[in-house]
Parts: sequence; C-alpha cells; structure tokens
Amino acid sequence: MTDFATLYRQYAPDVYRFSLYLSGNRAEAEDIVSETFARVWSTADQIRTGTVKAYLLVIARNLYRTRLRKLRTRTELDEDLCDPKPGPEAAADARLELQRVLTRLQSLSEVDRAALLMQAHQGLSIEEIAVALGSSVAAVKVRIHRVRLKLIRIRSEEEGTT
Repeated sequence: MTDFATLYRQYAPDVYRFSLYLSGNRAEAEDIVSETFARVWSTADQIRTGTVKAYLLVIARNLYRTRLRKLRTRTELDEDLCDPKPGPEAAADARLELQRVLTRLQSLSEVDRAALLMQAHQGLSIEEIAVALGSSVAAVKVRIHRVRLKLIRIRSEEEGTT
C-alpha cells in the first residue's frame, strides 16, 4: 500500500462523488469522506492494493447508513407546537406577583381576609359567607367591597413607588 497522502489524493474524489450521490448533500458528503479517511488512517489492518477503492467505498456507505439510522430516530419538531406552560421569566413573574398578593392579604384583618377568600377563592355566595362569619348579608357585601377597594389602593400605591 502507498502512503496515506497518495491514497487520499488518488481516492478522495471518488469517495466524495460516491458520498454525494448517496446523501445528496455536499456538507454530509464531505463529512463522510473525512470520516472514511480518518478510519483508514487509524486502522491497523493491511489493505490489499487491488481492493482499496472498494474498501473505501464500503466504509463510506456504512458511515452513510449509520447517519441514516441516527436521523430516523430523531423527529423534527413542529414549529407550531409550543409548550403551553409559561417560560421561566413568566413563571418567575407569577411567583413574585403571588408573593405580593399574599403580602397584601396579610395586611387585612382575619375577618376581611376570610370573607374575601371565601368569595373569590372558594366561590361561596354572600349568603353562605354571612352564615359562616355570623354576620348579616348586607355587612358581608360592604366588607367585601371595602376589602377590594383597600387592595386596589394598596396595589396602586405599590405600583406608584416601584
């Protein structure tokens, strides 16, 4: 067998054409040629001069087939499919806003907080809240209205200072 540089000059164009016709992609064909000759360079086996071209083409074909198998296991993602969950920035903003809301709620009295949460979070009617708090329906309506106004005021004050 001749030296590696001579081998490369003599057979690289043939291996490239073969790889290009197999893959249909110039960059992939160049990669296959590079890998083919890298394998020949690192092999300890002796190549018979009469079969060098066939040997190189078999290596190139096997490399191409390996690439095809790897590509088959990969699936292209549909660009229209998006993760429905919010991104990290939106999640962080939501956590901060939740912390602000919890802080604002803690500034309310326990009875005000309970009335507001029973209506907003638990979905209880005004009548059910009145029974639970031992208060009149009118008093619960006024209490919830005043609590909402207070929270709006606190929020606008916070936004004005930030």
